[in-house]
Amino acid sequence: MSATRKSIGVIDIFAGPGGLGEGFSSFRTDKDAGTYPFELAVSAEMEKSAHSTLRLRAFYRLLVRKEGGVPQAYYDYLAEVAKGDASPPAIHFGVGPWQDLWKEAEEEALNLTLGEEKDNQLLFDRISKVRDNYDEMILIGGPPCQAYSLVGRSRQMNVDGFLTKGDKKHFLYKQYLRILADFSPAIFIMENVKGILTSKVGNKEMFSAIMRDLSNPAAALQRSKQEGKSDRKYVLLPIHVGEGQERSSELVAKDPSAFIIRCEDHGAAQARHRVIIMGVREDLMHAGIATLPGLDVVKERVSVENALAGLPKLRSGLSRQIDDEEKWRKAMLSERDRVIRALGSSLPDVAERLKKLSPAHTLGRRSTEYGNTSSEYADRLRGKQTVVLNHETRGHMQSDLGRYMFCAAYAKAMHCSPSSSEFPKKLAPEHENWDSGAFADRFRVQIQGRPSNTVTSHLSKDGHAFIHWDYRQCRSLTVREAARLQSFPDDYLFLGNRTQQYVQVGNAVPPLVARQIAKVVWSILRK
Repeated sequence: MSATRKSIGVIDIFAGPGGLGEGFSSFRTDKDAGTYPFELAVSAEMEKSAHSTLRLRAFYRLLVRKEGGVPQAYYDYLAEVAKGDASPPAIHFGVGPWQDLWKEAEEEALNLTLGEEKDNQLLFDRISKVRDNYDEMILIGGPPCQAYSLVGRSRQMNVDGFLTKGDKKHFLYKQYLRILADFSPAIFIMENVKGILTSKVGNKEMFSAIMRDLSNPAAALQRSKQEGKSDRKYVLLPIHVGEGQERSSELVAKDPSAFIIRCEDHGAAQARHRVIIMGVREDLMHAGIATLPGLDVVKERVSVENALAGLPKLRSGLSRQIDDEEKWRKAMLSERDRVIRALGSSLPDVAERLKKLSPAHTLGRRSTEYGNTSSEYADRLRGKQTVVLNHETRGHMQSDLGRYMFCAAYAKAMHCSPSSSEFPKKLAPEHENWDSGAFADRFRVQIQGRPSNTVTSHLSKDGHAFIHWDYRQCRSLTVREAARLQSFPDDYLFLGNRTQQYVQVGNAVPPLVARQIAKVVWSILRK
């Protein structure tokens, strides 16, 4: 039975490639025959490559809605992309039978820099234009997190004025306030890193100010009550509560860590811990909200190996040179021998594994053909997809190949990734802070039988923190593998260059978790 759509329009700001919006738009009230209550009314993203990804997915949703499913012609296009023969989506779909749908997608997914008045106005104009199409609207998104993350803050400490005035990104959450004050969406969802809970500007705690402002947007904007303008207030609530707890504003006021969602407990294949604030418009509050179910809690966490099942094996390459499998094989053997010498008599189990290492030099650097392994998680993300997208390896410095194979062999033997103190000194990179303990896990293997560490945008810089467990492949994870850990469907095409794709995936909200958040929001609204 085909499902009906609409009724709740979604405003998605700071959307990135669209992970949060993907979760809301794919939520179904009944697994088999229910409706899709959430429809993306408008999404906004400033970075051009992420916007291109966002716009293509907006078109995909419109296409599915019109056709009742994904037409074969769309899969044919993805096959062309995989072969490297495809024209950009704007050219391929911008003319011909689907040009009207493409235009509609362009109107929905906007390339805007929020905080700039001209772009703010374009967003508000779009919201005003579509708001009457829906029974209610909600606001979702995640303001840029660099100003709040612990790593981002440490990098900014020496920037003039940061400690007293902060960074302008500290205050991008205020873009929420104008939408809340002007359009009074029924519910809002704001996602950010855990560091937001402890962030300070001029010795003032940012999070208490953020909570106060979100609770009363009009007052935060210092607006007097104007005709046609709302002074609606919002009650801030946790999305998920533990067994025996009730969802309440008092709970998070007493302990803001109650806003934290641990994604690995809810079916994602990574230990991603994020602050998710839910604000419910005051007039929509009802007694039942306290006891509504939260997110799904899994009995068994999804491992990296299960998440990546079916993706083809690949080898890495040597950076800054034309790929040559024989050169790579010789480099691998040379590094293997160097690592074994560096180990000496220490870590005999690791050395023994490396002595048996045979480099997988016959593998390619990219592949579009699925392998024959599977898992429930992987099959769900693959769906009807027939070609693998965004699956290409990096090249690495030869010395890093040695470090990668050591780390992966160590993880196999010891069931954990080595810290810097466990590296043989002759393998240590030439980093001033290597022995300081500040970056003890700079080189980190993703253990195949556990959820991964948090996928971050730093993947775009290097892959040291995301080393594949197979030392024969000796590489970091690909964009598609990172997307699998983030629970993006395999037909979700990331556009831009590979560096930009890594940033998009690392910054996103896992759609699988977003879909469960949508379930909580729907449970509140349907009452």
